[in-house]
Amino acid sequence: MRDFAALFEALDTTTSTSAKVAALAAHFRTAPEADRVWTIAILTGRRPRRSVTTTELRRWAAEAAGLPDWLFEDSYAVVGDLAETIALLLPPAETRDAASLADWIARIRGLAGRPEAARRAAVLAWWAALDGTERLVFNKLVTGGFRLGVSQGLLTRALAEATGRDAAEIAHRLMGDWDPATIGYDALILAEDRAASGARPYPFALAHQLDGAPEALGPPGDWRAEWKWDGIRAQVVRRAGALHIWSRGEDLVTPRFPDLAPLADHLPDGTVIDGELVAWGGDSPLPFATLQRRIGRKTVPKTLLREAPARLLAYDLVEDGGEDLRALPFDARRARLATLIAALPPGLPVEVPPLLDFADWPALAALRQTARARGAEGLMLKSAGAPYVAGRRKSGGWWKWKLDPMTIDAVMIYAQAGHGRRANLYTDFTFALRHGDELVPFTKAYSGLTDAEFREISAWVRRNTLERFGPVRRVPPEQVFEIGFEGVQESPRHKSGLALRFPRMLRWRRDKPAAEIDTLETLRALLP
Repeated sequence: MRDFAALFEALDTTTSTSAKVAALAAHFRTAPEADRVWTIAILTGRRPRRSVTTTELRRWAAEAAGLPDWLFEDSYAVVGDLAETIALLLPPAETRDAASLADWIARIRGLAGRPEAARRAAVLAWWAALDGTERLVFNKLVTGGFRLGVSQGLLTRALAEATGRDAAEIAHRLMGDWDPATIGYDALILAEDRAASGARPYPFALAHQLDGAPEALGPPGDWRAEWKWDGIRAQVVRRAGALHIWSRGEDLVTPRFPDLAPLADHLPDGTVIDGELVAWGGDSPLPFATLQRRIGRKTVPKTLLREAPARLLAYDLVEDGGEDLRALPFDARRARLATLIAALPPGLPVEVPPLLDFADWPALAALRQTARARGAEGLMLKSAGAPYVAGRRKSGGWWKWKLDPMTIDAVMIYAQAGHGRRANLYTDFTFALRHGDELVPFTKAYSGLTDAEFREISAWVRRNTLERFGPVRRVPPEQVFEIGFEGVQESPRHKSGLALRFPRMLRWRRDKPAAEIDTLETLRALLP
């Protein structure tokens, strides 16, 4: 744990990419093998499940620190991060426990299902044997909330530097369904003859947002355009007679899409297709809200299968007949994809959407303006000669040219402190719209402002707090913000009856009084 805590501190106290890569690489060269695997697992989201509740931790920590609950809660409201609050308030360590990260993970996992008294005794004893940073890391692990600013690409670079292996190979090895409790570092990263899982997808190629004019990309004849539909990005893997469907977040979602099961009988072995899973209605995709009803379900009832049937819009062919096609130009992969899908029997839930025909950039811009009416988010632009490159790289030749977001002006009514480096700033806001004579909360947002603006609004929140509810502060409805979002849908779970897709703050409307904010009826008029 000491080595992992030192790594955590090194990563958390720098914004330098090279420094983070160096710290990770050094850790992978020297840490025990089991600790290396768990470090990879934690940084890729495979952290242990929560074994105690945050309510229990807060109560136990207040008792251990000898503080009344109100003082602990006030301290938490100031710090903004529960794990850090506990680490700061607990008495100094009585002993030092030299157990490894893997040993600590085993202890944490062993808490699950034990009586509260046993879990409390164990946690108090462990707190007494850990120093400040180790306690902080332990608290984040035991609550299942460990997050650190390390991207998959940065982790891959560090492992490549530590092992001397190709970064693309490392990225592929980390994909898929592997268990850090049963796999060794050698099998995961080093072994030359390790049999790759037949289910493993490829690292996804991602697109950059195109903010300027497309003319900067060069001649339009070098580019291909597709509609950008709002669905779930996925890779469909057919190997060894079985079909596996992976989301971009590396979740195996095959059971949630039984509609695609017939592909297992007809796709050739050694096929990996990259595409978008959408809910399909007649001859076009349905709104994302329709598909969203299926997300999170382990099984999908028959009624929902009928109302929101899934379809794969195939955009790229990554593997064909067991051959890795990633180095081929986009046009070549696309041609092989079209041939593959055309050979399938009719009626299967898959198709290759046609490329858009455009003579020049102005013609494509005009076509883009019709996207919302078609139910699309905008366009995807792909270089005809681009290989399939893992991650989001400008050199990869993929760009998303989305429509400008929908916007609405709203007033802030609640503020909550952020986490990590923003734990001392108020960054998470609740916004309301007018509905008759009352203000109705309708969304939360926490991104879009500069650090300077967050510092300024945080100072205003502290000066103007009307009430406190734990870490949340109620403030006068005076500060107006322009909220951007990608879509709106009916939602009985929200007081407003509406939910926004990807809400964020576009700007602080200092020029606009609260009396002039938009109404709930204005937002409702934007429903599709």
